[in-house]
Amino acid sequence: MVPLLVVLLLILILFGLGFALKALWFVAIAVLVLWALGFLLRSTSSGGKRSRWYRW
Repeated sequence: MVPLLVVLLLILILFGLGFALKALWFVAIAVLVLWALGFLLRSTSSGGKRSRWYRW
């Protein structure tokens, strides 16, 4: 009985990790797309210098 529970627990953990990693890939792709759009669509300021769309 215990080995069966261990195997089921292992399956659940691996399934959860696989889902989480796949979701993180989608989040990373979305952030990359937003960064690229912000980089391409940034506006120029009135002083002639290019302004950044982010603040560091």
